[in-house]
Amino acid sequence: MPELLLELLSEEIPARMQARAAEDLKRLVTEGLEKAGLDFDSAHAYVTPRRLALVVDGIPAKQPDVTEERKGPRVGSPDKAIEGFLKSAGLASLDECEKREVKGNEFWFAVSTKKGGPSTEAITQTLDAAINKLAWPKSMRWANNPFRWVRPLHNVAAVFSGKTLAGDLSLGGQGTEMIAFRNRTFGHRFLAPKSFAVKSFADYTAKLKDAHVLLDPADRRAKIEKDATARAKRAGLVLRDDPALLDEVTGLIEWPVVLMGRIDEAFMDVPPEVLITSMRSHQKYFALTDAKGNLAPRFILVANMVTADKGKAIVAGNERVLRARLSDAKFFWDQDRKHALSSRVPALNNIIYHERLGALGDKVDRIGALAAELSTITGADRDQVRSAARLAKADLTTEMVGEFPELQGVMGRYYALHDGEHAEVADAVAEHYAPQGPNDQCPTAPVSVTVALADKLDTLTGFWTIGETPTGSRDPYGLRRAALGVIRLILENDLRLPLVPVINAATQMVLDQQLRENVLETRAALDDLGLDEHVAVETLEVEVEDHDRYGEIYAVVPELLGFFADRLKVHLRGQGVRHDHIDAVFALGGEDDIVRLLARVDALAKFLDSEDGANLLIAYRRAANIVRIEEKKDDTSYDQAPDPAAFAQAEEKALGAALQTAAAAMDTAIEREDFAAAMAALSKLRGPVDIFFDEVTVNADDGTLRANRLRLLSAIKATMAHVADFSKIEGG
Repeated sequence: MPELLLELLSEEIPARMQARAAEDLKRLVTEGLEKAGLDFDSAHAYVTPRRLALVVDGIPAKQPDVTEERKGPRVGSPDKAIEGFLKSAGLASLDECEKREVKGNEFWFAVSTKKGGPSTEAITQTLDAAINKLAWPKSMRWANNPFRWVRPLHNVAAVFSGKTLAGDLSLGGQGTEMIAFRNRTFGHRFLAPKSFAVKSFADYTAKLKDAHVLLDPADRRAKIEKDATARAKRAGLVLRDDPALLDEVTGLIEWPVVLMGRIDEAFMDVPPEVLITSMRSHQKYFALTDAKGNLAPRFILVANMVTADKGKAIVAGNERVLRARLSDAKFFWDQDRKHALSSRVPALNNIIYHERLGALGDKVDRIGALAAELSTITGADRDQVRSAARLAKADLTTEMVGEFPELQGVMGRYYALHDGEHAEVADAVAEHYAPQGPNDQCPTAPVSVTVALADKLDTLTGFWTIGETPTGSRDPYGLRRAALGVIRLILENDLRLPLVPVINAATQMVLDQQLRENVLETRAALDDLGLDEHVAVETLEVEVEDHDRYGEIYAVVPELLGFFADRLKVHLRGQGVRHDHIDAVFALGGEDDIVRLLARVDALAKFLDSEDGANLLIAYRRAANIVRIEEKKDDTSYDQAPDPAAFAQAEEKALGAALQTAAAAMDTAIEREDFAAAMAALSKLRGPVDIFFDEVTVNADDGTLRANRLRLLSAIKATMAHVADFSKIEGG
């Protein structure tokens, strides 16, 4: 069947926008074809820095016939109704209509068939609409038309079934400038700038390759990686893995030519992270390492040109540019080390963290105080924790981090070591931002863990205290990431960290800092007014009284715990842990120890996977449903304890005794955190519960007996609630 080929040739498309644009173009075109009634077999989109291409296979040459039916008046209706129907349907008489029975009555139906025309007209309209509708993160206008595109559009090639598609692209809608569809395109801007005709996708890709253009990004990516790896191997080196840079470079060139350059030895004493970052961010060079993993004085660059000298001039030019870049980096490195990292801490008071949370210096003070408290739980050296917290943000004032913000923490570690700080302190300065994502390594050293926890908890409680919480997809302060970081730090280091008192302490530190600022502002205002000391003291007492009212803000604790619960579900989802099991344990309240919570969840999951657990859950639901129905019918509650003296049957007495025994055993097991034993005690209820339902009639004729049995059923729910809220368990 016919094939549609579309290519949009423009100035360079930013690499970060390419993949999304290709997918959007495919979606818009295929949706338009489907709306026009044109089926197709497959659609594939491709992108290079200068072109978006789309091939759609299996489009029919002709649109399908469309049958339209219009229901008319009932048979025997007045003539005027019949005439109006015939006129609206474009028919001359009822002879052209059909009679059909609808719900016992006969109606007239007008049936017409619209013959499908050639597909080309619908395809032209679809392409015009799709291209005009394609949205870009950033776009521009050029010349005298309202059309917006990422960069000026030069050529539109559109070929259907081997022939140029008749029509034009309107630049901005009807009545605007047009670009005619052509069957011609252009190759590489410099290596093959002349146009050439294409008649099919296979012809198109083959001629593009001859014209030094690899259309498929996957092909360009694979070639870059293969050639770079081979060139590095020939030099006895290893290409440093950098998938993100590989993707970006793939979007920068149409004909990749891999070359190798040299880094001057004078720069090799600069930290490798600096060299890698400078090469990567500014020049898009790939770093190389030796067999031991040390940075080698070589780099890989990917040119978009084939030259007669095999790239020698290109390499020399890039080495010259890199030399200038690294000279700046070395200058920053040398200058920053002239000042101790600790001497930079006061400068943090001049950097606003948030207008309602103070300066970075205030945050550092809070982190230090909170980290000192956390050290009793993490086992970290208290003095080292305080030192690391104090220095954690100091490198933000350095020239190097000013030039390369992504090196914050990393440079702080180097400067701290240069100043003679303990290795644990320096490592904590580098690691306190971690983990920043699911693939980021989590700190394990006690000092690093402590400062990282304090930093993230201060961020969370601070923004929660001032009401700046995530909403929908908006999370400008990275609070979801911070919460996941806290969860990973706790779980991967098996920390028994009670969140409620920690959140309370962190929140109080935020409020204390706000109070200090209010007091200082009040003193300044009083001094300006020239008020005497007595008035000043009274005014400051009012400030303290106002601070006491901030106790209302502690409502953030349950909200923040709920936020942690949601993030915990996200974190555990990939590990196969069911969210309803987490809900069932969280619903009991009072659980703020994540390690203990997961131990309970794990024990609950194993119990529910057992035969006793599955059957007891069924019995639980049966009991809960009976109680709920009867409570609604009687308009009363049966949550009181049953009266053992009112048990009339042995099965009732056995169940009542089993519930008491299980509750006591579960409480003892939970107190010593033996959750497997708690579930084992719970499993012993299965037999008495099953026998009760087999032998006892709950809705007895005797009202007193019936009420006591309903209370006994309610006691099943209450007893099982010692370990989890089983109403939260889904399925079954």
